[in-house]
Amino acid sequence: MTRTVPPEADWNDAPTLLDGAMNLDLTEDQCDLAYWLSAVAQGTLKDRAEKGYAPAAETPAHMREPGPLRDALIMELGYRSVAEEKATRILAHYVAQAPGLPELEFYTTQLVDEARHSMVFRKHLTDLGMATDGLARAVAEMSADYTKEILEPVEEFAVRTVRDEGDFIGGVAIFTIVIEGVLAPAAELSERKWHRLDPAASEIARGASIDEIRHLTVGSSILRRHLVAHPDYRPRLLDILRRGRQLWDDLPEEAYVMRREHLFQEGMGQHRDLLDDYEVWPGRRLLDTTPAERYATAERWTDEMAVVRLNYMGVPEALPVLGLA
Repeated sequence: MTRTVPPEADWNDAPTLLDGAMNLDLTEDQCDLAYWLSAVAQGTLKDRAEKGYAPAAETPAHMREPGPLRDALIMELGYRSVAEEKATRILAHYVAQAPGLPELEFYTTQLVDEARHSMVFRKHLTDLGMATDGLARAVAEMSADYTKEILEPVEEFAVRTVRDEGDFIGGVAIFTIVIEGVLAPAAELSERKWHRLDPAASEIARGASIDEIRHLTVGSSILRRHLVAHPDYRPRLLDILRRGRQLWDDLPEEAYVMRREHLFQEGMGQHRDLLDDYEVWPGRRLLDTTPAERYATAERWTDEMAVVRLNYMGVPEALPVLGLA
């Protein structure tokens, strides 16, 4: 019997992160451990398990040359690697607090996904010329301020809710809406930005995005069903989202992103020959975009995705809480 990989996990057939997160409907019962072992491990990751990209995808020589383009990608990969490591550690508490086997199996697979993302982001730094020896230490050092100012406050918020308050559903909301719901569109932009400049980096981002579709849609399904069964949880959910929004508003995340985007801007200008006809989104050449425009576009994608997912969950009253209405 021929095994069929479901479209959302197929490398060639999976939608973009934005399309998938806004239109697919997946549950933890569908995306159990057996699903992951077949659809993901033997589907999405076929020929890509070790490095996150296929052998045919290459890292061009210009990405190993000192300069702003290489610096921008090193910064992006370093920050994303430590962020995914944090996510892995946070999700250990979700597995421990899972109320049933479907939730336990799903969040076990998500934990593995995030650990894999951290690994492939980190490994690609060696493709850019960073030394293998001491790599984890070097990544931690370059990301120390980012970890302290951005990741640790988010980690504290999630762990306090799930572990200390024993609120598994609140934790699902934090991961689905506050953490991945905010960061996922930036991952979509990364895949598009590096498509011509570093095909291997673009494939790494593509694989992570396919996983994030599953994380976002299953998390949304869990929240939707819980609110139907327990409508009295709505005030608690709105309070968590209010605090999550305030947390992001207080974090200097934009400064870190813009620093990277300015390096990228300078670097892509040195490789105009590779990008002359490349549109980062329909009707807009990557070369013609600015750091501020790219940041604003990712923010707009975040808002559009949040509106769709919150309406799907049946909590339109959360839109004004998040500044979306």
